[in-house]
Amino acid sequence: MNESHSMTLTNPLCELARFGQSPWLDFIQRSFTENGSLKRLVDQDGLKGVTSNPAIFHKAIGLGDEYDTRIGQVLAERKVDAAALYEILAVEDIQAAAKVLYPVYETSRGIDGYVSLEVSPHLAHDAIGTLAEARHLWKRVDMPNLMIKIPGTQEGVEAVRTAIADGMNVNVTLLFSLEAYKKVLDAYMAGLEARHAQGLPVSGIASVASFFVSRIDARIDTAIDERIAGADPEAKTLETLRGKVAIANARMAYQYWQGVTRGARWRKLAALGAQPQRLLWASTGTKDPAYSDVLYVDALIGPETVNTIPPATFAAFRDHGTAAPTLTQDIPGAIQVLHEADRLGLDLAGVTDALLHEGLDAFAEAFRSLRDSMATKITSLSPVMM
Repeated sequence: MNESHSMTLTNPLCELARFGQSPWLDFIQRSFTENGSLKRLVDQDGLKGVTSNPAIFHKAIGLGDEYDTRIGQVLAERKVDAAALYEILAVEDIQAAAKVLYPVYETSRGIDGYVSLEVSPHLAHDAIGTLAEARHLWKRVDMPNLMIKIPGTQEGVEAVRTAIADGMNVNVTLLFSLEAYKKVLDAYMAGLEARHAQGLPVSGIASVASFFVSRIDARIDTAIDERIAGADPEAKTLETLRGKVAIANARMAYQYWQGVTRGARWRKLAALGAQPQRLLWASTGTKDPAYSDVLYVDALIGPETVNTIPPATFAAFRDHGTAAPTLTQDIPGAIQVLHEADRLGLDLAGVTDALLHEGLDAFAEAFRSLRDSMATKITSLSPVMM
């Protein structure tokens, strides 16, 4: 056996498939798609999807000159404002990545091979506006392996239900709490039920619920450290909870998913050809250097799940990750971690609520910055009219 073939066989990213998990990449950039880098990840690392968000697009399009030639071409052809220019560039990037991933979509029979494009974060509390933009982007991209990304706010969940009933693929993002996730899973099933009631097929519709992980530990660990520094009488127990609450929270979400998919309501939809809404682990880059840089990949590997992995963590897991069925390990331990966190007043519910609002604010700010960058480029790159 030659060395390169042996490396492929032992690539932890490729090994994830053995345990039912799909690695996706939390990154998009035009040059990365055009120079073959994205396809190499598909061919060599078993990459099965791509996610994007306003912050990723801001870094790709707004910070630098990589897109300037294309922007100049657009401006020479037509007059556009900042929002329209961004949409043109983003749609082109999503379509290009979706073409690279289309063979994955085909061979997986619509389970994988998706590329996510997010609605404007400014619509996070506007169900009607979110749905209108979802429908618009769905038509603009016009690729079967597109996923429309919608935040898991109360209004977003309302839009998700109708988008699923419409037949769109949906990625529900910014989920931090089990209670929020329960509403999302219910909305997915309700959307499929509404579609079936209209006499329309429920097969061929895909959805993921993006459940965020490491940001929870970053916030709770800070509170733990402050209490330990203040000589809290429960310091020893608090120390044992560092780096464990987020994983325990995610594992309980998966336990809930397993229970629902064994239930009569889901079995009826599955019999009609519906595919389950998979949990997708998001925010899986390690924030604390004291932890393994692949902690939030290693600890959450299980059947019918996705992990959308930032590039640095993707490379790290390829190098030294461990593919093993960890997601359902030590569930009593996860329950105990959450019990202790509650007993000690670490306020997981308050933390997850705050993180949702902060996530929405961060994406909205990135979107504003992106549009500001587009406006600047329109001014600087517009052809001079004689």
